[in-house]
Amino acid sequence: MLPALFLSHGAPSLALSQAPAAAFLRTLPALLPERPKAILVVSAHWETPRPRISVVAKNSTIHDFRGFPPALYQLRYDAPGAPDIAQRAAKLLADAGLEPELDPTRGLDHGAWAPLLLAWPQADIPVFQISLQTARGPAHHLALGRALAPLRNEGVLIVGSGSWTHDLSSFRGQAENAPEPDWVLRFADWADAALTEHRTEDLLQYRTRAPEAVSNHPTEEHFLPIFVALGAGSETNVRRLHRSTTFGIIHMDAYAIGA
Repeated sequence: MLPALFLSHGAPSLALSQAPAAAFLRTLPALLPERPKAILVVSAHWETPRPRISVVAKNSTIHDFRGFPPALYQLRYDAPGAPDIAQRAAKLLADAGLEPELDPTRGLDHGAWAPLLLAWPQADIPVFQISLQTARGPAHHLALGRALAPLRNEGVLIVGSGSWTHDLSSFRGQAENAPEPDWVLRFADWADAALTEHRTEDLLQYRTRAPEAVSNHPTEEHFLPIFVALGAGSETNVRRLHRSTTFGIIHMDAYAIGA
């Protein structure tokens, strides 16, 4: 069975980077027990009031950012969609009372295509996305992941794509290899311990229990994907796959759950 994954996708420019996190993502297929039949991505960059599921036959590439090098806007990741599996995911969410909606036009945002471009550059594995409901918090996303867990038995790789730390107010002007400050390290270490020690309740309450939580995540959307991966992975057998930082304040940690 495939694990569920949490991947830190970092800045959009990761797709053109030689940073350690980019090198790690290029090795990701070799770390999995089998090639996925399809990939489901829950990205920090798609937020809706209710769960929305993309059901396109072919994905377009969304360049949902500004101010980056022109070469980045030339990148495309036009992977096939997975409308049949997306319909199956919709039924799982509906059976769990999560009231999903289908989206027939949504392409792939950079939270999906940037890491996938590094891991599977051929763009030949079907991909679909499910949106976040940021206002509904961690427990909702844990339940979302639990509802989607049966897809792992069907060859679907479930990926929560966010960022282990994500304070963009400190991002501009930082070198990609800048050292991390102590306030970033304290949160990253706490979150790693809570996850790997299976302290799910602490994670659910991370905004009040973790050191520097609000400083590292002024808004929640980049941390919520870990709860989807945690629920989909049945909260067991957590393994850290990668740890590094970019621009000092963006921790690029990645985890396999339920491997």
